[in-house]
Amino acid sequence: MFDASIFHSEEYNFLRTNKHLGNRIILLGLAGSYSYGTNNEQSDIDIRGVTLNSRAELLGLAEFDQYVDVRTDTTIYSFNKLIRLLLSCNPNTLELLGLNQEHYLYLNEIGRELLAHAPIFLSKRAIQSFGGYADAQLRRLQNALARDSYPQREKEEHIYHSVKNAMYAFKNRYHSFENGAIKLYMDQAENPELDREIFMDISLAHYPLRDYKNIWNEMNTIVREYDTLGKRNKKKDDNHLNKHAMHLIRLFMMAIDLLERQEIRTYRREEHNLLLAIRGGEYQKADGTFRDEFYELVAEYEKKLAYAAAHTGLPDEPDREAVQEFMMRVNKRALEL
Repeated sequence: MFDASIFHSEEYNFLRTNKHLGNRIILLGLAGSYSYGTNNEQSDIDIRGVTLNSRAELLGLAEFDQYVDVRTDTTIYSFNKLIRLLLSCNPNTLELLGLNQEHYLYLNEIGRELLAHAPIFLSKRAIQSFGGYADAQLRRLQNALARDSYPQREKEEHIYHSVKNAMYAFKNRYHSFENGAIKLYMDQAENPELDREIFMDISLAHYPLRDYKNIWNEMNTIVREYDTLGKRNKKKDDNHLNKHAMHLIRLFMMAIDLLERQEIRTYRREEHNLLLAIRGGEYQKADGTFRDEFYELVAEYEKKLAYAAAHTGLPDEPDREAVQEFMMRVNKRALEL
């Protein structure tokens, strides 16, 4: 059970004292396991929120996207950044609009208006965004379980697909580049220790250095994490694998709700037992791999998602006109603070 009194403790003083936060915060809520209903005794408390942009940020040269406090695992998005993420149906921010009422730690009038306007952000983009996140979770499982048992060629394929999936999300976070400007492909290895190898063709002009650095860092992290999988503590690794497996299924569940019901439902009450069973390792074998029943479950949800995507009533794109009107009304009020 979450103890809300910690919200007023000294370690959360930054919520009251930071110049970007304080009376500019419009929403604070629980994130992670508590918000999904999959928390256990080891679960950390994650807090996510939204704060209004300042006058200098809206009219001047100042910039602010988010505030992160690593110690308390708290992330507060600026209102304008949140809107950009919601327009792309970003799962991490959409779920903030579908919490159980008791999981909102703070809501003011503008925060309640944001929740009421949730439907204007929904679109078929959720097929790719949630599907992409689910695919990333599946790749993590495949990569981890491969360890040393797969031939080098197949291991390289796992890394390749993981990096390709990450590249799909780059356009939502970094300066855009034309299709083909960064081309990733497999070919005969030049490294004598490898059979097949990942190669890149890059053709960029007038591209922001920092964005390129971040893109390269993300790709490098995927490769580095894969290379260190075999060196991890097995018990810790298995706990992470089961958590990845649970989130894979949860993402399918949320995506299907969005497509079939046009509803953001973060807390998984009906599927609570199934998700906890996956997290608890009931679908994992003694050797650390997963039972056939788990992959059958994945296949079943893939079919459900494909059907929901083919028959959804969601529009191709979010209602940008309604979003803009809402955004302007809120930012006008933000200027008065």
